Amino acid sequence: MASFNKVILIGNLTRDPELKYTPKGTAVARLGLAVSRSWKTDTGETREEVAFIDVDAFGRQAEVIGQYMKKGRPMMIEGRLKLDQWDDKTTGQKRSKLGVVLESFQFLGTGRSDDGGAGGEGGGDYAPRPQQQRPSRPASPAAPASDPDLPPVEDDDVPF
Repeated sequence: MASFNKVILIGNLTRDPELKYTPKGTAVARLGLAVSRSWKTDTGETREEVAFIDVDAFGRQAEVIGQYMKKGRPMMIEGRLKLDQWDDKTTGQKRSKLGVVLESFQFLGTGRSDDGGAGGEGGGDYAPRPQQQRPSRPASPAAPASDPDLPPVEDDDVPF
């Protein structure tokens, strides 16, 4: 039977990340992410629900998150669901909790120091960097928009 376990979440941190290290030296960051959803009822009333998700990050990603992220800052995470199960020591009952193991992330925000952003929108920027002026190019209707820093890809270069 085939299976697929992938989550993509965008939300705000509910607390500062807790960064710790295992006895072997692996960094582990625990963070909470609040993800909200708004909708209108049949009567036109706006409702909102918030889900609070616990996320675990490991290795260098955990260190970067611990260094640059703070409570309230927005971020996008990609990861997988993980079910933790244990016996409650006080009641003896079986307990379980669904969480997310982070596989990749992206800091969100504008990168300004007054908005809580860390590094601006972009893949893997860990610290703010100055904005660079890029020459504007007219959009070609036949060519899709692409990153100007990457070489163009010709149809013959695509392996499928």
